[in-house]
Amino acid sequence: MATDGASSGGPQVLDVENPHGYASFAGQTAVITGGTQGLGLATAQLMKARGASGLVLIGRDEVKGEAAAAQLDGGGCRALFVGADLAEADRVHHVVETTRKEFGSVNVLVAAAAATFRGTVWNTTADMWDEMLDINVRAQGLLISGIGRLMRERGHGGSMVVIGSVAHHGGIPELFPYIVAKHALEAMVKSAAHSLVAERIRVNMLNPGWMDTPAEHVVQKRFHDADDSWLETAEAAQPFGRLLKPQEVARGICFLASAESGMMTGSIVDFDQTIAAQGGATPASPVPQTYPWETT
Repeated sequence: MATDGASSGGPQVLDVENPHGYASFAGQTAVITGGTQGLGLATAQLMKARGASGLVLIGRDEVKGEAAAAQLDGGGCRALFVGADLAEADRVHHVVETTRKEFGSVNVLVAAAAATFRGTVWNTTADMWDEMLDINVRAQGLLISGIGRLMRERGHGGSMVVIGSVAHHGGIPELFPYIVAKHALEAMVKSAAHSLVAERIRVNMLNPGWMDTPAEHVVQKRFHDADDSWLETAEAAQPFGRLLKPQEVARGICFLASAESGMMTGSIVDFDQTIAAQGGATPASPVPQTYPWETT
């Protein structure tokens, strides 16, 4: 089976003897931001199951990070946790240089880390804009450039998957700065894909919808005063009776990151049970100028 997740050439059948098999990550190293929990961790687990030999997990929580790395380390895979707050530009550089030092090269970047705090057109401050754009836009751009250099030095291409959100289509008043940041990523991915195609480095974007993750549980409790039954209530109202699960979105990421997606690059893929621009509820009353969580 083909082992280079970014190869733009080669046979159209990944493995002649097993034409319906998954693409392998055998011998490959992946850098995964937000890799210590939720979607990032699910992606790392799947990549290891499909043969990855190196995993660099990026996150801010050292306890979670070391635990995730310990869980994944071994069995032919070296897993390393690198603590970094990606809002700080020098920490993005640290991620790149640590990867260079510890692994020499990298085949895959999955940019899954994101700030998800709430803000509306009325209450988003300058500091909130800075934090949202630093983490959700600037850090992604710096990572694409830095990891792209490592891939170019290796000389065999590479694959990058940037995690956006279906929220980038708009329509959710409480996500004003988040929507703007995620929409900016679409232009970034298109531009990066065009810039890197001559290096055989592919760049694609996956936009998940509402997903059942530890981070979402925190958001629901902090910003929406949700009780412990919020997930059951939310899932009952969904078209398919549940929220997305990290493991199924991880399969979409691994499709884009591997040879399974062939020459696909510059693509923006929505991954959700809702359909953009096909109606949907509008606010029944004016958007509140204040929310309870602003004073807590």
